[in-house]
Amino acid sequence: MKKNRVSWFQSRSIAIKHFVFLFAGSLILFGLLAWNNLQDAEQLFRKQVLTDAKVIIDRTNLYLDAYLDNVQNILLLLSTRDDLLDEGKEQEAIEVLRKYAEKNSALYRTLYLVRADGKVMSNSQVYLDIIGNTHLSTLYKQAQSNYGIMISEPYESSLSGKTVAFILPITSKSEDEVKGMAVIEIDLIRLTNMLAQFMNTRNQTFTIVTNKNNVVNTFDATWPLYYYALLPYNTAVFPPELKSAFVSQISELPVGITELNGAKGKLVAVKSGMNKLGWYFIAFIEDSYFYQNIISLYNNYKTAAFVWVLILLISSYMMSRYVTYPVRMLVAKMDRVRDMEVLPSISVQREDEIGRLAKSYNAMMERIHHLLIETKEMETRKNQYELKMLQSQIAPHFLYNTLACISSLAKQQKTDAVRETIRSLVGLLSFSFDKSSEFVTLQDELEGLKMYAHIQTVRYGAKFSIEMDIAPDTLDCKILKLTLQPLVENAIFHGLAPQKVQGLIRIRAFVRRGKLLIIIRDNGLGMSSLQLESVFSERRKAPSKHRFTGIGIMNVHERIRLHFGAEYGLRIASLPEVGTLIRIKLPELSFKE
Repeated sequence: MKKNRVSWFQSRSIAIKHFVFLFAGSLILFGLLAWNNLQDAEQLFRKQVLTDAKVIIDRTNLYLDAYLDNVQNILLLLSTRDDLLDEGKEQEAIEVLRKYAEKNSALYRTLYLVRADGKVMSNSQVYLDIIGNTHLSTLYKQAQSNYGIMISEPYESSLSGKTVAFILPITSKSEDEVKGMAVIEIDLIRLTNMLAQFMNTRNQTFTIVTNKNNVVNTFDATWPLYYYALLPYNTAVFPPELKSAFVSQISELPVGITELNGAKGKLVAVKSGMNKLGWYFIAFIEDSYFYQNIISLYNNYKTAAFVWVLILLISSYMMSRYVTYPVRMLVAKMDRVRDMEVLPSISVQREDEIGRLAKSYNAMMERIHHLLIETKEMETRKNQYELKMLQSQIAPHFLYNTLACISSLAKQQKTDAVRETIRSLVGLLSFSFDKSSEFVTLQDELEGLKMYAHIQTVRYGAKFSIEMDIAPDTLDCKILKLTLQPLVENAIFHGLAPQKVQGLIRIRAFVRRGKLLIIIRDNGLGMSSLQLESVFSERRKAPSKHRFTGIGIMNVHERIRLHFGAEYGLRIASLPEVGTLIRIKLPELSFKE
């Protein structure tokens, strides 16, 4: 039976065979790609959501740490006022506490000063006298065994509602004995609401537990109920509380990502490490949330698959019916010629017209290949020759102006200035004419630039100044000779010289991610967008007779790309009346490499 099917298939025409193979293969490929993309999309979305949750948790912990620092500062300030615990100072103590409470009403609910004899002062003294606070005596006993700031477990305060207390013993400055304690009860409802703005959604919520397995955040009836639908709450009490078994379960979770069951189904929990308060922040994300967008993507794939299969069915039949296999192979090879880096040849096993056409095609490809190699070699030699010519050209007007400046200095009998200018000119010419290598260290390039800048300073006076911020690890980096000088020259002539005020050129060099970055910034006239576009067309123009060499901005850009690749070169930003910024991007290469 199987043999008969094979014989039947082999007896079919090439068009039918091509149709069957193309359709079946494409259908399988589409199915595999669709399945793989769905899996990748699910993993990517899941990873992104969890990463975002971790970022929010980290920021929340930073917020809580800052919250603690603020509370500590207030407690420390109160501890310096041990005189407030003296008899007769009760009213002054109450006023001080009210002052701190009013300035920090968003953070604190109630502030207390408790004397050793049991006397209590508070910013809410009237309510305290009527209602009292039974927890203060317990907190005082705990504070006696501690010398630093202590944080209590969550409890229900008669003045502050559900709260957490921060306690600091206050010692006498003269006798070094405990005179009492300062207590701050924070507003947990307000703290919970502030954190809920970042974390609570229909598919996501959070909770905070202490290292003693007590829940810090509290139920707020003003929030929509669906914010509390993900976690199992005990509704027999008011306000509702998380079930104790669930609290024990999440307290034992390891730091990181864990799966567990919630009130509505499976949850993904992201638990942070313990912060300065001794609390753990836990975010809960509904597991089905990860699949909502995937289901939508899956439906889109089904629609696309139906349309694609229909189109494939028709097109495969048409191609298989009217185009023969040898011709399609030849066309496929010819289409690859668009990539001039790969010139494929055709295996010739026929002696008919198709075979002769394939042989002619192979001969043509071989000839094109040789011509491409010759053309590239000629273009490379041409570019190298052009760059060497530009580099070796020293503008006569530059020499004339420099010598004129030296002559003027000599007439003024400024011997030191003449000596320094001649030294800079000789050094600059030696640096430019040195043919030993096209590359120099950044340090040598900067020395050449300093000599050029000195000559221009002699010519223009205090028209401009140069500031350099060069990272030490960049000084030995390899750079093309005369990379910086043309750019600074352009900044002087076109940006700073026409100004009536003194200009400034800042040069900064540093290494980032394996790349050497050099920033040249001036506060000159700047350029409009049209002028900026013309900068990269200057290669077609004759170089200015006042330049030091014939190398322009475009030449610098092309040299860098020629030696290091297309990802390197110059980027320029400029605004009229603001200035120009040029970023040079080079690979981080040591000159010894």
